[in-house]
This record gives sequence, C-alpha cells and structure tokens, in this order.
Amino acid sequence: MTRTDTLRLELLSGEKWWGGAVADGQQMPFGTEPHRRDLAVNAGFLADDSAGANQSAPLLLSSRGRSVWSEHPFAFSFENGCLSVAGQGLVQARAGDSLREAFRYASAAFFPPSGRAPAEELFTGPQYNTWIELPYAPTQQGVLDYVRGILDAGFPPGPVMIDDNWSPGYGSWTFDPLRFPDPGEMTRVLTEWGCTVMLWLVPFVSPDTAVFRDLNRRGLLVRGADGEVAIRRWWNGYGAVLDATNPETVAWLTAGLRALIDDHGVDGFKFDGGDLRDYREGDLTLVPTDRAGQCEAWSRIGLEFPVNEYRSGWKMGGQPLAERLHDKPPVWGAGGLDSLIPESIAQGLIGSAFVCPDMVGGGDLSHFADVTAVDQELFVRFAQCAALFPMVQFSLSPWRVLDPEHLAAVRAAIDIRQSLLPEILALVRAAATTGEPILRSLGYHHPGFEHVTDQFLLGEDVLVAPVLRQGATSRTVVFPPGRWVAVDGSSQMGPSAAELPVTLGTLPWFRRGAGDASGKGSDC
Repeated sequence: MTRTDTLRLELLSGEKWWGGAVADGQQMPFGTEPHRRDLAVNAGFLADDSAGANQSAPLLLSSRGRSVWSEHPFAFSFENGCLSVAGQGLVQARAGDSLREAFRYASAAFFPPSGRAPAEELFTGPQYNTWIELPYAPTQQGVLDYVRGILDAGFPPGPVMIDDNWSPGYGSWTFDPLRFPDPGEMTRVLTEWGCTVMLWLVPFVSPDTAVFRDLNRRGLLVRGADGEVAIRRWWNGYGAVLDATNPETVAWLTAGLRALIDDHGVDGFKFDGGDLRDYREGDLTLVPTDRAGQCEAWSRIGLEFPVNEYRSGWKMGGQPLAERLHDKPPVWGAGGLDSLIPESIAQGLIGSAFVCPDMVGGGDLSHFADVTAVDQELFVRFAQCAALFPMVQFSLSPWRVLDPEHLAAVRAAIDIRQSLLPEILALVRAAATTGEPILRSLGYHHPGFEHVTDQFLLGEDVLVAPVLRQGATSRTVVFPPGRWVAVDGSSQMGPSAAELPVTLGTLPWFRRGAGDASGKGSDC
C-alpha cells in the first residue's frame, strides 16, 4: 500500500476498472476508451454538469486486484493505457488478482459494513411511488385510490412513497390539511392493506416562511462565502439549504420526522436532493467541509431511519441505505433501459449494496404528459429487468396503462421475484455483514467476463439475463463457467453463449447447478 497525492498507473494486460461516479456506469469497465471525471465537481452525467447525480465515492477498483482510495474527492482519467489520479492522500494497493479481491480489501480497509441493512419491508414487496400518477399534487384520497388500484390488479403490497408536495412548504414537517385532512386514518388504512408509508423530503427550506426565519435566526442554514444565507436554485425553484454538518440542524430535522412517525403512523422517508450541485466550494457550515462533505452529511441523516431511500450520496459504502438510480426516461437503449444493469453494478462496487433501479417504465416525469402513449413492451421489459434487483419500484400504474397481455407479463415478473424472495433476503442479510454487492458483475466471480454488462449475478448462484431489445424473439445469453439450469430444467454448460428463444413474458434466469463449484469463491 502506498500513499501519495498523484498517481500514474500503467494498465496491466486485460485490466478493467470500476468506480467513482455511478452515473458513469455505462462507460464501465474503464480502460479501453478515454474517460475523465473530477469527483469534486460533479457526480452526475458528464454531458450535463447541472444534472442531478447518483452515488459517488473516492474509489477505483480493478479486475487485477488493484485499488485506489482517498478520504477526499479526486480527479482521474484513463488514456493511452494509463490511469492518472490527482487528489489528496491517495492510497494505492493490490490485493490478489481479481475484482472481488480488490473490492473485499477496499471494503474492509475503508468502508467496512455496518452490520445493518435497510428495513426488510423495502425488499419484501414492490415499492409504489406516487410521483408519476400524482405529480406535485398528492392527496389523501388520491394516495388511497392509487394503492387500491395496484392491489386490486393483483400486485403484492409494499412500501408506499408519497412524493413531492404533501406538506404546506419545503421544510415544514406537517401534512397539508386541505389535501390530507386525516393523515393518521390514511396511514392506518395503508397499514391494514399491508403497506409501509414513506414521505419525500429534500434539504431545502422555502424562503420567506416562518420556518425559514426561525432556522436563519438559529444559524441552522448554509451560508455562502459572502456570509449571507445561501439561496440555491433546484428543480422546484429556489430554497435555503439545511446545514447538515450542524448537530442542532440534524436534531431539528429528525425531531420533525419522528413526530410524523409518532403522530401519524408514517414509517420512513425518501431523502431526495443533496447533490454536489446543491452546494458550493466556500460554503460556510458549522463544521467546515467541501461540497462532497455536505452531500455525505445529508446522507448520514438517513442512518437514523431504517425505512429510507436516497438517490444521491457520497462515500456511504457499507451503510444501511436504500439507494435508487437517477430518474430514467422511458426509452430503449443508452440512458434508459440499457443503463439499469451497468449503473447498478457500479453502485455495488462502490459499496452501495442495497440498490433499486428507477421506477418501472422510467421516472422522468417530463416524458409522461400523455400516458396513452406508453410503450407497453418497454414497460414489460423494464419490469422484467428490475424484478430480480434487490428492490423494485413502480410509479406509473401498470393496471391503468397496460392491456391484459402486457399486464400479465409484468405480474409474472413480480411472481418470479416473490418466488426468489427468500434468497434475496438472505443476500441482503449477508451484505449487511460482508459488504459485498447483492447484484454483481459476472466478472466479480468469473475473471474474463467483465465485458458482460447486460446480465448480472444475483449473489453467486443466480444468473439473470433480461431481454433489453425492442421486438426481440431471441436473447443471446453468456454463461460463465459451470452448469446453469433454467426453470424448465434445461441446462447450459459454460463458458459458452447461447441464443435462446423469448416471448413477451420471458425473463431468462438460471441457477448454478447443484454441486457445481466452477468459478466459485471461498464463500458467499
């Protein structure tokens, strides 16, 4: 292990790399094409510096056992067969000669698992978010009607996330009394139906409100370099920013959230925002820090609530946080359906094991002005792809936008998930103690298969190869070493590739043959 502020490493033969920002997942593994990223500036998609982000971490891992870590953001690039890194206190090490060995070393050394997982309810049933169906205008009756429709359509109960605008203003931890006249009754009914209830929030406070004036007086808001309260533009307008480095701010926020739990039967919270773009170098906070440090401080608040969700985060590997991918457009190919697997692999490899793809069909609201134009085949393939992730989340109601054939295909995918739920939960519990990803690259257990980014391993013994091409009647599946058994009992011997017939209802998945230890590590 060596420490330095700059590194230049020549890539080894066949060496591939992962890490940094989850938003770069579709460019991973690195090492073949030029790539640059400055983790101090942006963790979102490189084509849009102002865009929201997913998780990021000061970590790079290689398929040849090498790793780079820092406690601080760094800049890195791959070019001309070399990896260059510039930062502060860089730690470079080598552990074995595989991706798994590199991850396990880095995890143990720098972000050891906490021993805890998010609440089991986040995994046992699909999650249902009101965002697409009730954008900016959730109501008590609307939430109940939304959930009742999903349950009546044959979907199992699960966490219900009441999204933006349930309160009178940002920073107010009370239900809007006009739209939610009896929130306690609403949560009672939802709980009776088997659902967990979550509320959305952001680290912003509406300016020129009583809450803002109180927090400003108490010094609980971020101030800009000029000493004035920072008013930042975000996707819903302008807001002051909570100083999450201040214990008094955190105590004020958590007290408000716990009152919602105690008084109204709420179970947990969806923590949105907190992106690097929401902060500035030079911000004045109680505990001096940089933009990434403010992002991390926002993420740490969620550790107090087992029922949680985050979309952004910095250096939270090994922690019991449910972490979702950024809003996706409802499109085939890059940026849409094709992004789910590689970006979720990237999440796991920076230590975020408890991952959720975006809402089935996509969660980018701007694409849903006309729900009659929903691509039903895409919706089905999105659901099939997401079904065997650690978590799955719906927003657009399948029963409302799909015909009977497509709706049946989505329900069948969820049925497959429910049949494998005991294994998923076992992997969740294992991840809490080992830190290892639940959703894994084939290359994590089978060196030489790092190039496969449209399939994944669920743990070590379940291979999942969703159909990702529009109009597909077949799917080429890559099988790593060993015997892989399909649901119908047929099997394939790897290493090999086979083109298999598929229909609309097909979700190809395979189990490692009993007694087959090909490519297996020493433990799960």
